Amino acid sequence: MTRIGTGLAAELREAPDAVRRQADEIAQPLAELIARLAQRPPGLVVSCARGSSAHAATFAKHLIERYLGIPVAEAAPNIASVYRRELGLKDQLFLAVSQSGASDDLVETAAMARTAGALTVALVNDERSPLAAACDIVLPMVAGTEHSVAATKSFISSLAALLRIVAQWTDDAALRRGCDRLPERLAEAAKLDWSAGLRPLAGASSLIAVGRGPTLAIAREAALKLKETCALHAEAFSSAEFRHGPIALVSPTYPVMIFAPTDESRAGLRELVADLQRKGACVLVAQPGSAQRETLRAIPLPALHAEQPEADAICLIQSFYALLVGLAERRGTDIDAPPHLQKVTRTR
Repeated sequence: MTRIGTGLAAELREAPDAVRRQADEIAQPLAELIARLAQRPPGLVVSCARGSSAHAATFAKHLIERYLGIPVAEAAPNIASVYRRELGLKDQLFLAVSQSGASDDLVETAAMARTAGALTVALVNDERSPLAAACDIVLPMVAGTEHSVAATKSFISSLAALLRIVAQWTDDAALRRGCDRLPERLAEAAKLDWSAGLRPLAGASSLIAVGRGPTLAIAREAALKLKETCALHAEAFSSAEFRHGPIALVSPTYPVMIFAPTDESRAGLRELVADLQRKGACVLVAQPGSAQRETLRAIPLPALHAEQPEADAICLIQSFYALLVGLAERRGTDIDAPPHLQKVTRTR
């Protein structure tokens, strides 16, 4: 499905090796972080991110709340950069996620959190960035250089790093196995055939992406990438939030792409698929082949067999990225250099 020589396609193939390298390079700073968290456990985690990194922060929220029971709140960076207000973050964990580490509002928010007494952590692809310098601990994504404007390899690397953080923090054997198996499974996921989605998406004007639990972050990232690389308007919702209003948009010409989780949250999505099919919607469902029997009238997008739910979710976005290459070609867009965008975006 990918075209040789395309920047994003090349980076898609590089993602498994990036995640494999990450295991060694993140080990020392991660060990330091876990030691400090053990010494002074936080009662709150505050995340701070923009763009694709904000979707990684959504993934972090799911992981930390699901496996540690610690609430995770999203910081509004302009509180520090525009309003100059310090938050009460003493002894809490502040987690900033950024591919470039160069956005002024993230840097200023991290500096504010550090001054307020938070343990500040930067998950970045550029360890020499201003954001890295502003934080106590720097966790490298180890994605390497990305030439395509749209972040893909670094997004996958950020999710892998977050999975490693929580696996170490909880000492959860299943999470650790998910980390260990991830490079191999990412390579397999990139080869899955999602071409069944090309026809309904090539002619669409809008799309809704739906996820739940570990796949909500995946749905949000998919919606952003469809806008960025394929000029296809897309919005993302949890399956629960989708029922609170947006479901009114459903029609045969308004595709709904569902990223099915492999944990207990899957049951609610199965019910949603059945409801959408009764309403005559065009539904695309990404899930393991063994589950396709439950959604026979939906357009199937194959996923790897279920192993560990959060690792399974990361593999879904890898398969989706492979779909993007063919979809951009069908829609006549430049996947590596979308209009009006640049690789490093700086905001205040």
